[in-house]
Amino acid sequence: MKPETPPGCPARQSLYGPEFAADPTAVYRLLRESGPTAPVELAPGVRATLVTGYDAALHVLRSPETFSKDPRHWKGLADGTVPADSPVLPMMMYRPSALFTDGEEHARLRGAITDTLARVESGTLRGYAERSADTLIDRFAPRGTADLLGEYAQVLPLLVFNHLFGCPAGHGVRLVEGMSGMFDGVDAENAYELLIATLLDLVALKRRRPAPDLTSWLMEHPAALTDEELIHTLAVLMGAGTEPQQNLIANGLRLLLSDDRFAGDLSGGTLPVEDALDEVLWTDPPIANYAVHYPRYDVVYEGTPLRAGDPLVVSLAAANTDPALTSRQRVGNRAHLAWSAGPHTCPAQGPARLIASVAVEKLLDRIPDIELKVPVEELRWRPGPFHRALAALPVGFPPAPAVERSGNGRHGEGRSGDGRVDGLERSSSEPFPPPAFEPWTPEAGRPRSAARARAAAWWRGE
Repeated sequence: MKPETPPGCPARQSLYGPEFAADPTAVYRLLRESGPTAPVELAPGVRATLVTGYDAALHVLRSPETFSKDPRHWKGLADGTVPADSPVLPMMMYRPSALFTDGEEHARLRGAITDTLARVESGTLRGYAERSADTLIDRFAPRGTADLLGEYAQVLPLLVFNHLFGCPAGHGVRLVEGMSGMFDGVDAENAYELLIATLLDLVALKRRRPAPDLTSWLMEHPAALTDEELIHTLAVLMGAGTEPQQNLIANGLRLLLSDDRFAGDLSGGTLPVEDALDEVLWTDPPIANYAVHYPRYDVVYEGTPLRAGDPLVVSLAAANTDPALTSRQRVGNRAHLAWSAGPHTCPAQGPARLIASVAVEKLLDRIPDIELKVPVEELRWRPGPFHRALAALPVGFPPAPAVERSGNGRHGEGRSGDGRVDGLERSSSEPFPPPAFEPWTPEAGRPRSAARARAAAWWRGE
């Protein structure tokens, strides 16, 4: 039974279900009537306060002495008020990673992430992204039609991250399914178990056979991460690099293909990709509501009491579109909160933006006459309180031939007889393991998700 709202309190708005997914802006507008913070429900029985004001969001994000990221402060979870099987728990419960810690512990865990990411050269990352993009485009270009979400935006980050983290065959699809299930809140507990089991396998493999990849570099970092810390650090990195990354790519493509401010320039050869990404990060950030904090003690913010241990969810989307913001200029303006702010600012925003830029530029360069197959208002969004994610992005275009590439990714690229994609390997002096996926059937113990089914079907050439 849904908890009743106490007398005198504003009604709690639901942040789950298709109604919110279809028009979150209307919900944010209604919530702002209560001020910069308002009561919401993240899932049945899971109450929180949503921070919708830009200044209020910055105050929470930049005040770790008052607002903790550690979910062990969460009173509702500790006293059993929050259902133990709530679908949002995998995204909110404590784990030993930089995302859920404060102070010295956070500094140690975050340091391992920033130092490891710094070892990835932008040129190498761009090469991964470009070759992955070309390979995917070659798959659907001759057809003249595609779902840019399932066939492109969703798979491209997976290919890139398989390379970066040294994932062996089969792991990539499972990781994406685990992360997508957690964000959607559908079978979230099984999705979380799948994610952790897959990462355990990866860590065990890299302990036996380290390689020049992010997983191995994290293992050898002076922070001396335990296996548990390593697994949850990998979960944070891959979570940030798959689900939000695909949403940034897809939302950027949606804007470029539907908004006259941007789409009008495509035929002229000037691709305003960076401007479009800025607009998306302001208005449709891939993670819309997250950055959960917990007051360390009872505080009052602009007349509203915030109780110790009650979750504060920062609405990055609502804060970015706060009517109180004095500047309406978004092009070239990077003051948005899509990457969060304060000590927990996303450490991978540079690589994330680079991958998204390459993905969009490559597609529009290869297929300049691409168009949406349905009116933009008919596109569907996936339900879930945390993300801003399209369910599909169907497009049509004049069929184009695949580009012949060699083994170095320039000519003669294609599928090899053993089921691998050729042309993604780097030179022999720079190991570049090819991506591969193992279809994981229901008999293996998990229901097949739409995300994994699409990726596995893509891999089989269907």
